[in-house]
Amino acid sequence: MDAGKAKAALCAACHGPEGKASMPIYPNLAGQNAPYLVKQLKAFKEGKRQDPMMAPFMAALTEADMDNLAAYYASLK
Repeated sequence: MDAGKAKAALCAACHGPEGKASMPIYPNLAGQNAPYLVKQLKAFKEGKRQDPMMAPFMAALTEADMDNLAAYYASLK
């Protein structure tokens, strides 16, 4: 969980420090289903889902990073 929380620091600017987005154009990640989040992260990483804001962050993520991020956000209310 700690590894996911550490990685989530980069996500906080758009998705909020507790997974609740600061602007309505960004999705809330807190409490989402972990497998769903992993699927979405992989889709961004593989280019199946595209977003110019997400692309730079996805390039550096490993599969373990994605699993850790998903577990962290799934654990939040």
